[in-house]
Amino acid sequence: MRSIWNGAISFGLVSIPIKLVNATESHAISFRQVHTEDNGRIRYRKVCELEDREVSQAEIGKAYEDADGTMIPISDEDLSHLPIPTARTIEIVAFVPADRIDPLQMGAAYYLAAGGAQAAKPYTLLREALKRSNKVAIAKYALRGRERLGMLRVVGDAIAMHGLLWPDEVRAPEGVAPDEHVTIRDKELDLADALMDTLGEVDLEDLHDEYREALEEVIAAKASGEAPPESPAPAAGGKVLDLMAALENSVRAARESRGAEEEAEVRQLRRGGSTPKETGAKKSTSTKKTPAAKKAAPARKSTSKAGEGAAKKTAAKSTATAKSTAGKKTATKKTASRKRTA
Repeated sequence: MRSIWNGAISFGLVSIPIKLVNATESHAISFRQVHTEDNGRIRYRKVCELEDREVSQAEIGKAYEDADGTMIPISDEDLSHLPIPTARTIEIVAFVPADRIDPLQMGAAYYLAAGGAQAAKPYTLLREALKRSNKVAIAKYALRGRERLGMLRVVGDAIAMHGLLWPDEVRAPEGVAPDEHVTIRDKELDLADALMDTLGEVDLEDLHDEYREALEEVIAAKASGEAPPESPAPAAGGKVLDLMAALENSVRAARESRGAEEEAEVRQLRRGGSTPKETGAKKSTSTKKTPAAKKAAPARKSTSKAGEGAAKKTAAKSTATAKSTAGKKTATKKTASRKRTA
Protein backbone atom coordinates (compact mmCIF):
# COMPACT_ATOMS: atom_id res chain seq x y z
CA MET A 1 0.00 0.00 0.00
CA ARG A 2 1.29 3.46 -0.90
CA SER A 3 2.05 5.73 2.04
CA ILE A 4 0.44 9.15 2.16
CA TRP A 5 2.47 10.59 5.03
CA ASN A 6 5.82 9.86 6.63
CA GLY A 7 6.72 10.76 10.19
CA ALA A 8 7.15 9.24 13.64
CA ILE A 9 5.15 8.27 16.70
CA SER A 10 6.28 10.11 19.82
CA PHE A 11 5.80 7.74 22.78
CA GLY A 12 7.42 9.59 25.68
CA LEU A 13 11.12 9.66 24.82
CA VAL A 14 10.64 6.80 22.34
CA SER A 15 10.40 7.73 18.67
CA ILE A 16 8.95 5.19 16.19
CA PRO A 17 9.40 5.95 12.48
CA ILE A 18 6.17 5.13 10.65
CA LYS A 19 4.39 5.47 7.33
CA LEU A 20 0.71 6.37 7.13
CA VAL A 21 -1.41 4.36 4.66
CA ASN A 22 -5.14 4.33 4.04
CA ALA A 23 -6.92 1.47 5.83
CA THR A 24 -10.10 1.66 3.75
CA GLU A 25 -10.99 1.91 0.07
CA SER A 26 -14.08 2.92 -1.81
CA HIS A 27 -15.76 0.63 -4.35
CA ALA A 28 -18.34 3.19 -5.39
CA ILE A 29 -18.98 3.62 -9.12
CA SER A 30 -18.12 7.12 -10.28
CA PHE A 31 -19.61 8.97 -13.24
CA ARG A 32 -18.27 11.61 -15.62
CA GLN A 33 -20.10 14.73 -16.57
CA VAL A 34 -20.83 14.76 -20.32
CA HIS A 35 -22.61 16.90 -22.85
CA THR A 36 -25.98 15.19 -23.36
CA GLU A 37 -26.06 15.97 -27.10
CA ASP A 38 -22.77 14.33 -28.11
CA ASN A 39 -21.37 12.72 -24.90
CA GLY A 40 -18.43 15.10 -24.92
CA ARG A 41 -16.57 15.30 -21.60
CA ILE A 42 -17.24 18.33 -19.42
CA ARG A 43 -14.03 19.50 -17.77
CA TYR A 44 -13.25 22.16 -15.24
CA ARG A 45 -10.49 24.58 -16.10
CA LYS A 46 -8.60 26.65 -13.54
CA VAL A 47 -8.67 30.27 -14.65
CA CYS A 48 -7.10 33.31 -13.05
CA GLU A 49 -9.81 35.93 -12.47
CA LEU A 50 -7.42 38.89 -12.90
CA GLU A 51 -5.81 37.77 -16.15
CA ASP A 52 -8.79 35.78 -17.43
CA ARG A 53 -6.62 32.92 -18.63
CA GLU A 54 -6.12 29.26 -17.75
CA VAL A 55 -3.17 28.54 -15.46
CA SER A 56 -1.14 25.35 -14.94
CA GLN A 57 -0.77 23.44 -11.68
CA ALA A 58 2.75 24.78 -11.19
CA GLU A 59 1.35 28.34 -11.07
CA ILE A 60 -1.19 27.58 -8.33
CA GLY A 61 -0.41 28.22 -4.68
CA LYS A 62 -2.23 28.69 -1.36
CA ALA A 63 -3.53 31.85 0.25
CA TYR A 64 -5.75 32.79 3.18
CA GLU A 65 -8.61 35.16 2.43
CA ASP A 66 -8.98 37.81 5.13
CA ALA A 67 -12.31 39.24 6.19
CA ASP A 68 -11.89 42.24 3.85
CA GLY A 69 -11.04 39.97 0.88
CA THR A 70 -7.25 40.41 1.11
CA MET A 71 -5.30 37.32 0.04
CA ILE A 72 -2.42 36.35 2.34
CA PRO A 73 -0.06 33.92 0.53
CA ILE A 74 1.01 30.80 2.48
CA SER A 75 3.76 28.66 0.97
CA ASP A 76 4.59 25.01 1.61
CA GLU A 77 7.76 26.18 3.34
CA ASP A 78 5.67 28.24 5.74
CA LEU A 79 3.62 25.15 6.58
CA SER A 80 6.69 22.98 7.09
CA HIS A 81 8.01 25.35 9.77
CA LEU A 82 4.88 25.54 11.89
CA PRO A 83 5.80 26.12 15.56
CA ILE A 84 4.10 22.90 16.77
CA PRO A 85 5.62 19.49 17.63
CA THR A 86 3.06 17.60 15.54
CA ALA A 87 4.23 18.87 12.17
CA ARG A 88 5.84 15.49 11.37
CA THR A 89 5.00 13.59 14.55
CA ILE A 90 2.05 11.67 15.90
CA GLU A 91 2.33 12.74 19.53
CA ILE A 92 0.64 10.41 22.02
CA VAL A 93 -0.84 12.50 24.82
CA ALA A 94 -2.88 9.95 26.83
CA PHE A 95 -4.14 6.36 27.13
CA VAL A 96 -7.85 5.88 27.84
CA PRO A 97 -10.41 3.03 27.75
CA ALA A 98 -11.93 2.53 24.30
CA ASP A 99 -15.47 3.18 25.54
CA ARG A 100 -14.46 6.74 26.41
CA ILE A 101 -14.39 7.57 22.68
CA ASP A 102 -17.69 8.72 21.23
CA PRO A 103 -18.27 6.97 17.84
CA LEU A 104 -19.53 10.31 16.52
CA GLN A 105 -15.94 11.58 16.70
CA MET A 106 -14.45 8.80 14.60
CA GLY A 107 -13.47 9.58 11.03
CA ALA A 108 -11.01 8.22 8.47
CA ALA A 109 -8.97 5.11 9.33
CA TYR A 110 -5.27 4.59 8.63
CA TYR A 111 -2.68 1.88 9.20
CA LEU A 112 0.62 2.86 10.77
CA ALA A 113 3.39 0.87 9.07
CA ALA A 114 6.81 0.55 10.67
CA GLY A 115 9.33 2.73 8.85
CA GLY A 116 12.31 0.41 8.49
CA ALA A 117 14.06 -2.26 10.56
CA GLN A 118 14.97 0.18 13.35
CA ALA A 119 11.27 0.75 14.02
CA ALA A 120 10.41 -2.94 14.51
CA LYS A 121 11.13 -3.20 18.24
CA PRO A 122 9.58 0.08 19.47
CA TYR A 123 6.60 -0.52 17.17
CA THR A 124 6.08 -3.99 18.68
CA LEU A 125 6.54 -2.58 22.17
CA LEU A 126 3.76 -0.02 21.68
CA ARG A 127 1.47 -2.63 20.11
CA GLU A 128 1.92 -5.11 22.98
CA ALA A 129 1.50 -2.37 25.58
CA LEU A 130 -1.83 -1.37 24.01
CA LYS A 131 -2.94 -5.02 23.98
CA ARG A 132 -2.10 -5.65 27.61
CA SER A 133 -3.63 -2.43 28.89
CA ASN A 134 -6.90 -2.85 26.92
CA LYS A 135 -6.69 0.86 26.20
CA VAL A 136 -6.35 3.12 23.18
CA ALA A 137 -3.87 5.93 22.68
CA ILE A 138 -5.03 9.50 22.08
CA ALA A 139 -2.65 11.42 19.83
CA LYS A 140 -2.30 14.73 18.01
CA TYR A 141 -0.88 15.02 14.50
CA ALA A 142 -0.82 17.42 11.57
CA LEU A 143 -2.14 16.38 8.17
CA ARG A 144 -3.31 18.34 5.11
CA GLY A 145 -2.74 21.75 6.60
CA ARG A 146 -4.32 21.30 10.02
CA GLU A 147 -3.67 19.67 13.38
CA ARG A 148 -5.91 16.71 14.07
CA LEU A 149 -6.85 14.36 16.86
CA GLY A 150 -6.38 10.62 16.52
CA MET A 151 -6.97 7.33 18.29
CA LEU A 152 -4.44 4.48 18.04
CA ARG A 153 -5.57 0.88 18.55
CA VAL A 154 -4.38 -2.62 17.68
CA VAL A 155 -5.84 -4.41 14.63
CA GLY A 156 -4.35 -7.87 14.24
CA ASP A 157 -0.59 -7.39 14.33
CA ALA A 158 -0.73 -3.77 13.19
CA ILE A 159 -1.45 -0.42 14.80
CA ALA A 160 -4.34 1.50 13.28
CA MET A 161 -5.19 5.15 13.74
CA HIS A 162 -8.67 6.65 13.49
CA GLY A 163 -8.94 10.34 12.84
CA LEU A 164 -11.10 12.00 15.50
CA LEU A 165 -13.10 15.19 15.42
CA TRP A 166 -12.33 17.68 18.10
CA PRO A 167 -14.97 17.59 20.85
CA ASP A 168 -16.27 21.04 19.89
CA GLU A 169 -16.84 19.81 16.31
CA VAL A 170 -19.54 17.34 17.41
CA ARG A 171 -22.98 18.91 17.59
CA ALA A 172 -25.28 18.29 20.53
CA PRO A 173 -28.50 16.41 19.58
CA GLU A 174 -30.74 19.32 20.45
CA GLY A 175 -34.14 19.35 18.77
CA VAL A 176 -33.66 15.89 17.28
CA ALA A 177 -35.70 13.75 19.69
CA PRO A 178 -39.50 14.13 19.61
CA ASP A 179 -40.91 16.77 21.93
CA GLU A 180 -44.16 14.90 22.60
CA HIS A 181 -44.44 12.97 25.84
CA VAL A 182 -44.81 9.28 25.04
CA THR A 183 -45.44 6.38 27.44
CA ILE A 184 -43.98 3.01 26.51
CA ARG A 185 -45.62 -0.01 28.13
CA ASP A 186 -43.70 -3.06 29.30
CA LYS A 187 -45.60 -5.29 26.85
CA GLU A 188 -44.47 -3.12 23.96
CA LEU A 189 -40.87 -3.38 25.13
CA ASP A 190 -41.27 -7.16 25.45
CA LEU A 191 -42.50 -7.39 21.87
CA ALA A 192 -39.64 -5.19 20.67
CA ASP A 193 -37.19 -7.48 22.49
CA ALA A 194 -38.86 -10.54 20.94
CA LEU A 195 -38.53 -9.00 17.47
CA MET A 196 -34.84 -8.25 18.08
CA ASP A 197 -34.23 -11.83 19.27
CA THR A 198 -36.12 -13.29 16.31
CA LEU A 199 -34.21 -11.26 13.74
CA GLY A 200 -31.02 -12.38 15.48
CA GLU A 201 -27.50 -11.38 14.56
CA VAL A 202 -25.74 -11.06 11.23
CA ASP A 203 -22.25 -11.80 10.00
CA LEU A 204 -20.96 -8.49 8.67
CA GLU A 205 -18.88 -10.39 6.11
CA ASP A 206 -22.12 -11.48 4.42
CA LEU A 207 -23.28 -7.91 3.82
CA HIS A 208 -22.54 -6.32 0.45
CA ASP A 209 -23.45 -3.30 -1.62
CA GLU A 210 -26.57 -4.35 -3.55
CA TYR A 211 -26.96 -0.86 -5.02
CA ARG A 212 -23.53 -1.09 -6.67
CA GLU A 213 -24.34 -4.55 -8.06
CA ALA A 214 -27.62 -3.32 -9.52
CA LEU A 215 -25.82 -0.32 -11.02
CA GLU A 216 -23.25 -2.63 -12.63
CA GLU A 217 -26.10 -4.62 -14.22
CA VAL A 218 -27.58 -1.44 -15.66
CA ILE A 219 -24.19 -0.37 -17.09
CA ALA A 220 -23.57 -3.83 -18.58
CA ALA A 221 -27.01 -3.86 -20.21
CA LYS A 222 -26.56 -0.37 -21.67
CA ALA A 223 -23.08 -1.26 -22.96
CA SER A 224 -24.43 -4.33 -24.79
CA GLY A 225 -27.36 -2.41 -26.25
CA GLU A 226 -29.97 -4.19 -24.15
CA ALA A 227 -32.76 -2.69 -22.13
CA PRO A 228 -31.77 -2.14 -18.51
CA PRO A 229 -33.48 -4.39 -15.96
CA GLU A 230 -36.65 -3.03 -14.41
CA SER A 231 -36.84 -2.38 -10.72
CA PRO A 232 -39.25 -4.57 -8.73
CA ALA A 233 -42.56 -3.09 -7.74
CA PRO A 234 -42.37 -1.52 -4.28
CA ALA A 235 -44.23 -3.30 -1.52
CA ALA A 236 -47.60 -1.81 -0.77
CA GLY A 237 -47.38 0.00 2.52
CA GLY A 238 -50.11 1.03 4.86
CA LYS A 239 -50.49 3.35 7.78
CA VAL A 240 -49.47 1.94 11.13
CA LEU A 241 -52.52 2.52 13.27
CA ASP A 242 -51.66 0.22 16.19
CA LEU A 243 -48.07 -0.12 17.41
CA MET A 244 -48.80 -3.33 19.32
CA ALA A 245 -50.38 -4.95 16.26
CA ALA A 246 -47.46 -3.89 14.09
CA LEU A 247 -44.98 -5.40 16.58
CA GLU A 248 -46.94 -8.63 16.88
CA ASN A 249 -47.21 -8.97 13.09
CA SER A 250 -43.50 -8.26 12.72
CA VAL A 251 -42.55 -10.93 15.27
CA ARG A 252 -44.91 -13.44 13.64
CA ALA A 253 -43.59 -12.74 10.15
CA ALA A 254 -39.96 -12.99 11.30
CA ARG A 255 -40.60 -16.32 13.03
CA GLU A 256 -42.43 -17.74 10.02
CA SER A 257 -39.69 -16.69 7.61
CA ARG A 258 -36.98 -18.21 9.83
CA GLY A 259 -38.82 -21.39 10.76
CA ALA A 260 -40.65 -22.28 7.54
CA GLU A 261 -37.95 -24.62 6.19
CA GLU A 262 -37.33 -26.32 9.54
CA GLU A 263 -41.06 -26.86 10.08
CA ALA A 264 -41.40 -28.43 6.63
CA GLU A 265 -38.57 -30.87 7.38
CA VAL A 266 -40.18 -31.89 10.68
CA ARG A 267 -43.49 -32.63 8.99
CA GLN A 268 -41.80 -34.84 6.42
CA LEU A 269 -40.12 -36.85 9.16
CA ARG A 270 -43.44 -37.36 10.92
CA ARG A 271 -45.08 -38.65 7.75
CA GLY A 272 -42.21 -41.03 7.04
CA GLY A 273 -42.22 -42.38 10.61
CA SER A 274 -45.69 -43.96 10.40
CA THR A 275 -46.11 -47.30 8.56
CA PRO A 276 -49.14 -49.36 7.54
CA LYS A 277 -48.12 -52.05 10.05
CA GLU A 278 -48.41 -49.66 12.97
CA THR A 279 -51.78 -48.49 11.72
CA GLY A 280 -53.07 -52.05 11.41
CA ALA A 281 -51.83 -52.94 14.87
CA LYS A 282 -53.63 -49.97 16.36
CA LYS A 283 -56.89 -50.96 14.65
CA SER A 284 -56.72 -54.60 15.79
CA THR A 285 -55.98 -53.56 19.34
CA SER A 286 -58.87 -51.13 19.42
CA THR A 287 -61.41 -53.66 18.03
CA LYS A 288 -60.68 -56.44 20.57
CA LYS A 289 -63.12 -55.24 23.20
CA THR A 290 -65.35 -58.31 23.93
CA PRO A 291 -66.82 -59.88 27.05
CA ALA A 292 -64.20 -62.67 26.75
CA ALA A 293 -61.66 -60.19 28.04
CA LYS A 294 -63.38 -60.31 31.45
CA LYS A 295 -62.63 -64.03 31.97
CA ALA A 296 -60.76 -65.21 35.07
CA ALA A 297 -57.04 -65.76 35.20
CA PRO A 298 -57.14 -69.61 34.83
CA ALA A 299 -59.06 -69.27 31.60
CA ARG A 300 -56.32 -66.98 30.26
CA LYS A 301 -53.68 -69.56 31.16
CA SER A 302 -55.56 -72.36 29.41
CA THR A 303 -55.99 -70.17 26.39
CA SER A 304 -52.30 -69.41 26.32
CA LYS A 305 -51.45 -73.13 26.64
CA ALA A 306 -53.77 -73.96 23.77
CA GLY A 307 -52.12 -71.25 21.75
CA GLU A 308 -48.70 -72.69 22.56
CA GLY A 309 -49.84 -76.17 21.43
CA ALA A 310 -51.19 -74.81 18.19
CA ALA A 311 -47.98 -72.93 17.60
CA LYS A 312 -45.93 -76.11 18.14
CA LYS A 313 -48.09 -78.03 15.66
CA THR A 314 -47.77 -75.27 13.11
CA ALA A 315 -43.98 -75.20 13.54
CA ALA A 316 -43.78 -79.00 13.12
CA LYS A 317 -45.82 -78.84 9.93
CA SER A 318 -43.65 -76.08 8.50
CA THR A 319 -40.50 -78.06 9.37
CA ALA A 320 -41.86 -81.17 7.63
CA THR A 321 -42.87 -79.17 4.60
CA ALA A 322 -39.41 -77.63 4.41
CA LYS A 323 -37.76 -81.06 4.64
CA SER A 324 -39.94 -82.52 1.91
CA THR A 325 -39.26 -79.52 -0.30
CA ALA A 326 -35.55 -79.83 0.28
CA GLY A 327 -35.70 -83.56 -0.54
CA LYS A 328 -37.50 -82.89 -3.79
CA LYS A 329 -34.95 -80.30 -4.79
CA THR A 330 -32.09 -82.68 -4.00
CA ALA A 331 -33.70 -85.48 -6.05
CA THR A 332 -34.21 -83.12 -8.94
CA LYS A 333 -30.56 -82.08 -8.84
CA LYS A 334 -29.38 -85.76 -8.79
CA THR A 335 -31.59 -86.61 -11.77
CA ALA A 336 -30.28 -83.66 -13.71
CA SER A 337 -26.68 -84.63 -12.98
CA ARG A 338 -27.30 -88.21 -14.09
CA LYS A 339 -28.75 -87.01 -17.39
CA ARG A 340 -25.75 -84.79 -17.99
CA THR A 341 -23.36 -87.64 -17.22
CA ALA A 342 -25.19 -89.95 -19.61
